[in-house]
Amino acid sequence: MTADAPMTADALARLDRRRFVADLIARLPADALLVTGLGSPSYDVFAAGDRPGNFYLWGAMGAAAPLALGLALARPDRPVVAITGDGEHLMGIGTLATIGALRPANLALVVLDNAHFGETGMQPSHTGLGTDLIAVAQGFGIRDTVRITDLAQTEDLATRIEARTATTYAQVLIAADEPPRALPPRDGVANKNSFRAALGLSTF
Repeated sequence: MTADAPMTADALARLDRRRFVADLIARLPADALLVTGLGSPSYDVFAAGDRPGNFYLWGAMGAAAPLALGLALARPDRPVVAITGDGEHLMGIGTLATIGALRPANLALVVLDNAHFGETGMQPSHTGLGTDLIAVAQGFGIRDTVRITDLAQTEDLATRIEARTATTYAQVLIAADEPPRALPPRDGVANKNSFRAALGLSTF
């Protein structure tokens, strides 16, 4: 899987983010572990159906990729998918250097990119100001990259995630809209315990 030509914000189609997330999750294996970035990605994953293998981040901007990396290294037997937004991802972009060095085959990063900071007033983010996330990921050594501009690409992405043959990086161009919020539980202990139970670990 290789990237297309560099993105320009106005030139490429942008998808309905909630539909894309629902379609992707429906195609993932049942044992996939999902880490969500704060804000809209958490709302979209929760709207697609709560499941024990979901770990929702609240207020931990920039933490989705490093948390997913640690989880992928600890559980190489399970597909691990971080679904996050461009603003959250940019906050912790340096994690890609470590991911590019380690490249766990069971890790996928799915970045929902609307070129805005959706949680703070829809200010333009760097991806709308010239930052090419695919080029950044490749520069950090992540070879399996794709820019998604068509829902027909969802099946191929899910197939690659299930195969667990390489770290996969997907930039999904989404519309800058705001569907009704579907809020997952904000009880951190309950979220942690549910996720630990999904991993077969004790809860406390």
